[in-house]
Amino acid sequence: MTAVRLRLDLAYDGSDFAGWARQPALRTVQGTLEDGLATVLRTGPRGVAAPRLVVAGRTDAGVHARGQVAHVDVDDEALAAARGRSERDPLDALVTRLAGVLPPDLVVHRVTLAPAGFDARFSALRRRYTYRICDDAAARDPLTRSHVLWHTRALDVDAMHGAAAPLVGLHDFAAYCKPRPEATTIRTLERFEWARPTDGADAGLVVATVQADAFCHSMVRSLVGASLAVGEGRRAVTWPAELLEARRRDAAAHVVAAHGLTLEAVEYPPDDELEARAGQTRARRGADEVAPAAGCC
Repeated sequence: MTAVRLRLDLAYDGSDFAGWARQPALRTVQGTLEDGLATVLRTGPRGVAAPRLVVAGRTDAGVHARGQVAHVDVDDEALAAARGRSERDPLDALVTRLAGVLPPDLVVHRVTLAPAGFDARFSALRRRYTYRICDDAAARDPLTRSHVLWHTRALDVDAMHGAAAPLVGLHDFAAYCKPRPEATTIRTLERFEWARPTDGADAGLVVATVQADAFCHSMVRSLVGASLAVGEGRRAVTWPAELLEARRRDAAAHVVAAHGLTLEAVEYPPDDELEARAGQTRARRGADEVAPAAGCC
């Protein structure tokens, strides 16, 4: 038997999941998807190894994903058998059959053969998250309550945007990360912006766009917490940068609720650069990978 690597593009509503990573007796995205794959690929009786997913970015309990990416290595014979008696492409058949066994809050949009050297986690160039807030009682929509934070105080978006700008770049984000043994808190924050869109699905909301090569535990939600302190007028525009420089956590930069956060996209280099990128990421992060990530953002 020959193993083939598959790339899965998926989305999920994190409301009823205890995060991405499989945990005993808890409903997780990884556990649910691996069980679905095992059912469709009929692993076990023929001695075929159970599928094990590698994900681009582990999400915490309650965090959503619109553009998550994972990979899995499967037996090519099991993949071929997934189409049953039909003549469909086995990858298309796998998507269809997964739709029949997965719950409605977890969707696999595409399954493709992964290019040589592809690793969903280490080949990634960057991850982009969005955090959505409604600070206007008249605009609160109960239909979006599972992915928009309702905030009781009006926010100064210009101040929040100004406070975010100095945090962009290569920094030690110890002030914005929950510490983990032997894990570095140095990250390259490529984008951190606040806006109040005037059109589209997010019109009227206060929206943060946060992008980095990688994130440490609770980093995005801590950045949002610090921004809220500025937006409410409780802290000066310079305070988030001062906190970053001091490398110490502050209760005012609290970790905000998970449900406002969505992983929007994961970006990869051209196919011929995937393997090199994975090697560079492993080498650069070094000690950060000693301890398994309990969660991301």
